[in-house]
Amino acid sequence: MNLRVFLLLLLSCLPSLPSRAGEADLPPLMLATTYHDGLDVPDYWVSEKLDGVRGRWDGQRLITRTGQPIVPPRWFTAGWPNIPMDGELWIGRGRFDEVSGLVRAGAADDRAWRKVRFMVFDLPAQGGTFESRVLRMRTLLSATGIAWLQPVTQFHLANSTELEARLMQVAAGGGEGLVLHRRGALYRVGRSDDLIKYKLYEDAEARVVAHAPGKGKYTGLLGALVMQLPDGRRFRLGSGFSDAQRANPPPIGSLVTYRYNGLTSKGLPRFARFQRIRLDPPPPDPE
Repeated sequence: MNLRVFLLLLLSCLPSLPSRAGEADLPPLMLATTYHDGLDVPDYWVSEKLDGVRGRWDGQRLITRTGQPIVPPRWFTAGWPNIPMDGELWIGRGRFDEVSGLVRAGAADDRAWRKVRFMVFDLPAQGGTFESRVLRMRTLLSATGIAWLQPVTQFHLANSTELEARLMQVAAGGGEGLVLHRRGALYRVGRSDDLIKYKLYEDAEARVVAHAPGKGKYTGLLGALVMQLPDGRRFRLGSGFSDAQRANPPPIGSLVTYRYNGLTSKGLPRFARFQRIRLDPPPPDPE
């Protein structure tokens, strides 16, 4: 037996290596596209876009959209239905950092988990139209009697004028925006025009490559982050920071989520504002 054949036989006996974390175990999620004019608004259920941590309950455990385990206290998921549920771990408007910290800490802070709700917005394995899934969510979750397991409130609006007014109302109250879900839509994995997010701003991620020093009242603090887009282009991100964040800015190399309002003539984000550090990169769109 020559050396090459021996090595091939040896390799065939070895157990296969596990995939990298978050690569093969990505949950099969339906993902939203961005709002555009011309939608037939009455054909959609509308809900508030909650600023929390998206989770998938597979019937046995909670995982993030990147496939990482979420480990709350045992009482939190006790009595949950043993069917898949898409939802958002949510405390309230403007409290993303709080719920994100709890998810990272796991079950360590039992008392803090008492503030968290799992807001269910879909039943991926239920089948049928979204309208039928909404009705099923309401009866299913009501029957559990679990106060922190709730369906996201879904409602109808008559036209785009009412939709715009509701968006302004939500934004004025500190909400992130709205989600529109076509009434007759099936659950399909990947980006879908049947599921639409509607916000006053857009958001995206970029990498911190440098810190620009502040001037005037910000002398000795951060003036702006120098950000690098996935295509290599750079821009400065100088607003949206608290004084504490300017004193202790996101480290070089970290991934940051920022808000912006459209693009400049050079294709760079217009009126970009810091939102938060992104601790896990967004997963690739499922196929």
